[in-house]
Amino acid sequence: MTVVSARSRCRAGISKLAALLALATAATASMAADLTVVGFGGALQEAFRSAYFEPFRKQGGIALVEDSYPGGYARQKAMVETGNVTWDLVQMDENEMASACEQGLLEPIDRKQFAKAQDINPAAFARCGVGAFVWSKVLAYDGRKFGDNGPRTWAEFWDTRRWPGKRGLRKQPRMTLEIALLADGVPAADVYKVLATRAGQDRAFAKLEQLRPSIVWWESGAQPLEWLDSGTLAATAAYSGRIASANQQGKQFRFSWDGQLYSMDYWTIVKGSPHRQQAYALLDSMFDAQRQVAFAQAIPYGVTNTRAAAAMPEALRPLLPTSPQNLRNALLLDTAFWVDHEEELLQRFTRWVSQR
Repeated sequence: MTVVSARSRCRAGISKLAALLALATAATASMAADLTVVGFGGALQEAFRSAYFEPFRKQGGIALVEDSYPGGYARQKAMVETGNVTWDLVQMDENEMASACEQGLLEPIDRKQFAKAQDINPAAFARCGVGAFVWSKVLAYDGRKFGDNGPRTWAEFWDTRRWPGKRGLRKQPRMTLEIALLADGVPAADVYKVLATRAGQDRAFAKLEQLRPSIVWWESGAQPLEWLDSGTLAATAAYSGRIASANQQGKQFRFSWDGQLYSMDYWTIVKGSPHRQQAYALLDSMFDAQRQVAFAQAIPYGVTNTRAAAAMPEALRPLLPTSPQNLRNALLLDTAFWVDHEEELLQRFTRWVSQR
């Protein structure tokens, strides 16, 4: 082989390598250019996809990538602190949104970015988020096991003699301690007044202790219904929209609105998002009245566009947590309480759960 031919082949190899690197770089840049939207997964994410994401893809031509997570803001915090932000638009619950906002992890929401801001319920606007929907946690049970005669109140949820079987609760103090106090006879209007005291906290943990042998802890919204369906659980705290959606698919779950706990989830933009304007474009499209009705039809949760609420089909209204008849004996989650008390109560709850 001559020196010239060897050099020629070397140059050819380098050229091919450069071409491959260029393609890889282009692919990476293309992926980086995609708007990344993150939700809680399961039936809820499917509803987002059908009502919001797919119509947006078709009309806007903006590349959109989905991801899911179980909540919290550790990922957002790591992204912001390292300057490597790969999430753009993220679903968060109110409490975590407020905490992340205080820590500077989220972009402030600009109302001017919404073409019809006047149609959005004013209560849906927070400093670092805009309300996606109103959700509800309710008591659900296996209709195959108990028919229409299952537990209807949180006090009955504790009665494992009359309704035998395991009980599902979320593995966190927030809402779990409230449920314990409701089960112990505290009126919804007094729950946070009681829970703010040491005696009230002791009362909530004592009530949980009564149920400890029967508790199965869940950590994501899809788990309680999966376990109810498999027979692992006889009754559980679960999200009303997921239950209604599952029943539309032929499941036989029953649930009670008595003592429902409700709040709002928010759409947030991660601080330093590289696709801030695209995120606002998607957000604006999500607050179209017709699309919000389509969302509620896919998974029955309360909407935040006032025109959508007024246009809701009559048959769907009884399944919404925001319907007046479903708000009797309901408990609105007190975000301010949990911002002030979550750290101490989480420590105590974690210790209590780990005890045998």
